[in-house]
Amino acid sequence: MIKIYSKIENNKLLHMVNRLSEITSRTDIIPDDNFLQLATLKLPSGKTFRAHKHKWKDNLGAQNIAQESWVVIKGSVKCFFYDLDDKFIQTEILNAGDCSITLAGGHNYEILEEETVVYEYKTGPYQGVELDKEFLSE
Repeated sequence: MIKIYSKIENNKLLHMVNRLSEITSRTDIIPDDNFLQLATLKLPSGKTFRAHKHKWKDNLGAQNIAQESWVVIKGSVKCFFYDLDDKFIQTEILNAGDCSITLAGGHNYEILEEETVVYEYKTGPYQGVELDKEFLSE
């Protein structure tokens, strides 16, 4: 797994890339103190779980930021990752089965193949572009 930390706040994890080839069992990918949670699971046939539902929780009035993950289903994507001060820090190529995670900092994507298919996951609720995004000058 690739972990990209801020150059401004050295211990602040900004972005992550997890490769399909790295998935071997259940692994919690994102640290528990983030709004977005992600685990990988490689499971045998016949595996089952106890039926359950999730509880509504009070977030104690905390502010949160939209955290985002892209999972490439088909094709490939070039990811551009930015630090807290909007400065570019790294690129990574995602192929089918790979995912990127942005916890903080900026990002951009370039689609590298025709008909690339991606699942995008993001914390919500979504309240429109004006309240969700600040565009970076590239």
